[in-house]
Amino acid sequence: MSDPRNRPHITVGVDPLKPSLLVLAWGADEAVQRHLAVRLLLAVPTEEHRDVAHREGMPHHRALRKRGADSLEAAASFVRARHPDLELTTHLIDGSPALSLCHESAKAHMIVLGTRRLSRAEEILSGGSIVVPVTAQADCPVVVVSEPEHITQDPPYLVVGVDGSVSSLAAVAQAMEEASLRGAAVRAVWAWPRPVFAHGDESAGFNERRRLLSESTAGWADKYSDVRLTHEVVRGHPVEELARSSEHALSVVVGRRGRGGYTGMRLGSVVHGLLHRAVCPVITVPTPPAK
Repeated sequence: MSDPRNRPHITVGVDPLKPSLLVLAWGADEAVQRHLAVRLLLAVPTEEHRDVAHREGMPHHRALRKRGADSLEAAASFVRARHPDLELTTHLIDGSPALSLCHESAKAHMIVLGTRRLSRAEEILSGGSIVVPVTAQADCPVVVVSEPEHITQDPPYLVVGVDGSVSSLAAVAQAMEEASLRGAAVRAVWAWPRPVFAHGDESAGFNERRRLLSESTAGWADKYSDVRLTHEVVRGHPVEELARSSEHALSVVVGRRGRGGYTGMRLGSVVHGLLHRAVCPVITVPTPPAK
């Protein structure tokens, strides 16, 4: 058996307090479908990586590492029981969890995380914020699993948000690939915000956006002939409409423009909103580098 460290892999971030079985299952199942290895990564914050508000009363670093090691072993046991033949490695490291995962993204095919649903203030001020900075800065797709995939629909489907941007084109590519792996359909949704003041020909506006949506997904149905692709232009706020469209979806896929700043906290409002509102896994795809 080859060494998983030398293979393309999916990295799953493990929560030291309580590993999420949903997150572990999603990452392991994805790896099996893609014939990839899995790395379970748990980073233990050192004193300089803990925010001041949470330092008092925190256990000693040695105790944190012991807790982390126990969580990592429990996570590995769950994954091995689910997929005994899956190539798996575990990594317990010291450092900022967010920075460690961002560094990991340079060599990972995908990063899979859970979320504690921190408020916006907690995300900005807390050293416990992981999802937002990793999603904002990662070099690979990031999957945030807070709710299970919905598999009761026939056929199952994924939702992809499209707005004609380069980042949304990357999201379409990811959604089609994911759907093909799962035997699912794809609903490409263009959410058109309502103006403060009504103006122009609304019918013409819908027709133009349908044309742009069709152009944005052109060619993918031919490449993935097994995937049924449908187009929808809806009127409303993108976060609200994409969350509504994906209520019964396997996942919702969106593109991410650019990278976060030095704090890694800049994140598009649509992506940020979906991380809080979506009731299915959220897959965020970075814009590919310009050629």
